[in-house]
Amino acid sequence: MNSKSKTSNEQRLSAVASAKAEATSNVVAAVMTGKGAGAISTIEVFGKKAETVIQKIFIPSKNNQSQLKTGRVLLGTIKDGNEIIDQVTIGCEADNCYAINCHGNPLIVEMIMQLLGKNSVKLITAKELLIKIFCQQEKLNTIELESKLARLKAATIEGTKIIANQIDFGLARTTANWLENLDDLQLDEIKTQCEKILKATQTAGLIMYGCKIAIVGQPNTGKSTLLNCLCGRQKAIVTDVRGTTRDWVSAFCKIGPLSVELFDTAGLDEKLSTSEQAAQKETVNILRQADLVLFVLDGSESIEQLDKKVIDKLVPSQAEGTILTVLNKSDLEFHLKTDKLPSILNNTVKISAKLDTGIDELREKILKLSGTDNFDLRQAVCTTTRQENLLIRLTNAKSKDIAVAIITELLNAPLSV
Repeated sequence: MNSKSKTSNEQRLSAVASAKAEATSNVVAAVMTGKGAGAISTIEVFGKKAETVIQKIFIPSKNNQSQLKTGRVLLGTIKDGNEIIDQVTIGCEADNCYAINCHGNPLIVEMIMQLLGKNSVKLITAKELLIKIFCQQEKLNTIELESKLARLKAATIEGTKIIANQIDFGLARTTANWLENLDDLQLDEIKTQCEKILKATQTAGLIMYGCKIAIVGQPNTGKSTLLNCLCGRQKAIVTDVRGTTRDWVSAFCKIGPLSVELFDTAGLDEKLSTSEQAAQKETVNILRQADLVLFVLDGSESIEQLDKKVIDKLVPSQAEGTILTVLNKSDLEFHLKTDKLPSILNNTVKISAKLDTGIDELREKILKLSGTDNFDLRQAVCTTTRQENLLIRLTNAKSKDIAVAIITELLNAPLSV
């Protein structure tokens, strides 16, 4: 082939590629769920030709032959030629906006993203996608967009569901209803709803973004054994030597709808050496950051084992109602009298971490203490600090005019990414 023919052929191929790119140049895609978010990942495809791309790679199941319309979800498979990549659901969230819900395996997510790229879809970040949506779909309000962005940080499938419910319902619907029915609503009614939402948000936050639990207590009470038991593997060193844990150790586990980060801390003991007191300070720091505390006592010893100075470290760090007292070593003769415990420690559960008994009850108590045991995933909650701060301001609003301004800001403030 002479150079002239070669150049002509290259130009033709380039023109074909350009035409193909032009056909889907407005289509972008991004992974909208964070790594480790659970069993499901969401890839959002957006643009005027997005449906054309979806039709190329998605084969609906026999029972799902209807068209993809707004609000409709179809089950089927993603295929690259004859190769099936994954069984998925695809939902049309709005005009030109489609959500592919696939299995969360990073390899599957990457294969689907690569397939979209092969079909001339531009792969971008979730933030970039949200900006495009904000610019091109004026009907989406700021709460809806913030909720989409919040899915990136969701720690569990349940957390993802809570956040997803804020997009079409939840907080977005609640605030819109306030504006629509302002003439029929009393300001106090709105404030009462705000307080309910703010309270629910504290619990929802644990489900959406994870829960930190500190395991504390005096040396040799079985804290490390308990951590190993809850996370289902040998994470912390366990020996009979008093005060083996000289620094903190962390591990992750799943308890109900919670993604839990457990912290096994150095035993609290005022008699330890000066060098070991540094670990004590770190334990106190962890206490201050923890959402819940498991305070471990050796049930085979008498109440005299409990150093009152240890309680003094608990009280300023944790509010009453966030501490669960774990009475360990129930496999041994029990000597600890629970009626002698201080009131802050009166929420108790008896276990044997060594024999793995009482652990299911412990998990149930953790869920109850966190308020997540019967949490309604559909209720209105905040997904950002901005929303919380505005609702706090709304509870203090002195007039409906001020309330309207705050609600309008909730719905229509510029998206901060």
